[in-house]
Amino acid sequence: MVELKIRKFGNSLGVVLPKEVIARLNTGEGTPLYLTETGDGGYRLAPYDPDFAAKMTKAEDIMRRYRDTLHVLAK
Repeated sequence: MVELKIRKFGNSLGVVLPKEVIARLNTGEGTPLYLTETGDGGYRLAPYDPDFAAKMTKAEDIMRRYRDTLHVLAK
């Protein structure tokens, strides 16, 4: 586990990621990262994955089109 501290940057708040975290995420300055909520209420930070983004776009479209059906199935 890596402890991070929230810091003030101008009028904003941010987190500085240590070099080890940047290397493990295989990312760098200006590269997008995604913070997603996990099922247990935690969060996951992951680098941008174009394949995953395309799959999520398609999944969101399907969920939108079949919203009523999915709602009935969820009961």
